[in-house]
Amino acid sequence: MARKRKGRDISGWLVVDKPAGVTSTNVVGKVRWALDAKKAGHAGTLDPEATGVLAIALGEATKTVPYITDALKAYTFTVTLGAATNTDDAEGEVIATSDARPSDEEIKAALQTFVGDIMQVPPQFSAVKVDGVRAYKKARDGEDMALAARPLWVEELVLVDRPDPDHVELEMTCGKGGYVRSIARDLGAALGCHGHVQSLRRIWSGPFDAKDGLSLDQIDALARTPELDAHVQPLETGLSELEMVVCPAESISKLRNGNPAPVIGSGIDFGTEVWAAADGKAVAVGTYQGGTLQPTRVFVRDSD
Repeated sequence: MARKRKGRDISGWLVVDKPAGVTSTNVVGKVRWALDAKKAGHAGTLDPEATGVLAIALGEATKTVPYITDALKAYTFTVTLGAATNTDDAEGEVIATSDARPSDEEIKAALQTFVGDIMQVPPQFSAVKVDGVRAYKKARDGEDMALAARPLWVEELVLVDRPDPDHVELEMTCGKGGYVRSIARDLGAALGCHGHVQSLRRIWSGPFDAKDGLSLDQIDALARTPELDAHVQPLETGLSELEMVVCPAESISKLRNGNPAPVIGSGIDFGTEVWAAADGKAVAVGTYQGGTLQPTRVFVRDSD
């Protein structure tokens, strides 16, 4: 018999402003402990040296994680020109250098080639799996891999500042699966000068913003208190990208048992993915079929 997981049945989202030098997994563990939560996970890994928004899903909110990872997100980052590294960031070993330094106009022109639907090769040091093994593990063993390019939607990529000839500050808004380190690497290659990420910050991800995030020090100070609970955002925040339909009382149990049931929606196309709410609380996510919802995810909380 499986051991019952300890902790509270708390559901919702806590936004953390992750500091540099800590892994996303460690942040999840800290939040889970501080809230005494039975279940927790994050929506989109940040590299250990990256900072900014790390949205932590608690309890039933973990079922909404895909909608956050699929949403647009924005980063500010500094690129060091004139050097490439094996990790595509400042943590790696320099593998190539150049004395060339492009002008601001050349940089702005090159950035436009990275906007829209692009194909991007992940860094050698990444979590992409190669023959069932994480690429970073193979890279640490000195293996040079030919990683396959992956599609990425880049909504915007702009030059924010040029503090000196060796550095550029950029801001990017992109979709799921983007590697900022690859952008820096490929931009340096396109400009003929090499480049790598010096610093990286995620400023927002879907509905979550860095200005609303708690620091780890704040989480420590408020651990196991009602004050920390007050910072937990509703589970429904993770569904903000989907349209909502109303779930009548008589449909709640049917949906939670995985069965189709009547819902009330207006102007929604057949086959659209929506979420159903009863008294403002999410009951299920599913496919809208002209007045009926076919559930794919259901939510049950202790208070329900």
